[in-house]
Amino acid sequence: MAPPPKLIDDVTVEVLLRLPPAEPEHLFRAALVCKPWLRVLCDPDFRRRYRAFHGAPPLLGLIPRRQAFDGYPAPRFASTTSMPDFPFPGAFDGHRARPLDCRHGRVLVQVWHERRRKLEYLVWDPITGDRHDLPAPDFDWVIYIAAVFCASDGCDHLDCHGGPFSVAFVAMATDLRKDIVKASAYSSETGAWSAPISLGDYAQHIRNALYERLRYGPFAQGRRGPVIGDQVYFALRGGNEIIKYNLHGNCLSVINPPPHNAYEIALMVMEDSSLGFAHIECCSLYLWSMKVDSQGVAEWVQRRVIKVETLVPTVDPSQGPFVVGSAEVDLKSEQMRKVDEPGDYFNVLPYLSFYTPDRGRLLSLARADDL
Repeated sequence: MAPPPKLIDDVTVEVLLRLPPAEPEHLFRAALVCKPWLRVLCDPDFRRRYRAFHGAPPLLGLIPRRQAFDGYPAPRFASTTSMPDFPFPGAFDGHRARPLDCRHGRVLVQVWHERRRKLEYLVWDPITGDRHDLPAPDFDWVIYIAAVFCASDGCDHLDCHGGPFSVAFVAMATDLRKDIVKASAYSSETGAWSAPISLGDYAQHIRNALYERLRYGPFAQGRRGPVIGDQVYFALRGGNEIIKYNLHGNCLSVINPPPHNAYEIALMVMEDSSLGFAHIECCSLYLWSMKVDSQGVAEWVQRRVIKVETLVPTVDPSQGPFVVGSAEVDLKSEQMRKVDEPGDYFNVLPYLSFYTPDRGRLLSLARADDL
């Protein structure tokens, strides 16, 4: 039997472009079919077209952060695809590590060195293996929340590997009467933290209101804060106040809290790039977003209600579900899938990125002289 006719190069590219990014295994298998396909998949122009064709990075995995009732559980990467889990860096061995945030292909991890009695931070790229160590901010704090994000101007955030990044750090200070909230930002380009700013420096009445409400217990929701432009948002416990950290203006402000019946909210970026949040009440998932009218007045508007009682299995009927994190994914299908075993989860970080066979050994083969 005669072999099948060869595909025209243009047709081959169009076929490969349509391989689903949510299952990177298809791309890697296609790269092993023949050398011409390997060259195509490792070509920078194909990678750019592939990312533009699919529009948004797929969800490759989840990084859960469990409650530390029995010590500090070892961090892990729970893959949501057929590809194996990304192993956490070996330097975590013997140290207490806690994932804090995950965005634009990077993971921010807090590392406590037992022997040196020193707290440091690590920004890690699971796909490339690149690591960037950074010191802790130089001011006292009790509880804090942080976010990592790409700092490259004009980036579409479809392939941020290797570019500059920033880390936003918002903390509840030790002296609540003086500086209830402080913030600082780290730049990979300067290798230094910015001078800390305080909410109390210019908002005395807001600071006092927060103090009266939150002084009796922990008040920082250590969950993923959304980044919209040059603004980072974090939620506080108690009255669900939202702190906005404007990096360009280097200032802090407080946003009016969501409706009083919203509890354990998870902030998120909505489809129209507005600020939103999700919470569960009476076995339904509520999605809200902030709408600004022509007069500049902002208000919270309910967008959707999704019944989750029949979609999410309940392990312990005495404890209802609550939202521990969010990712910029399509909710229209209302389909759910189990990705990890039941447990006491404090936070779950979504890892979204394109994973293409353009690095490592396959890239070396594509560039070899004998291809």
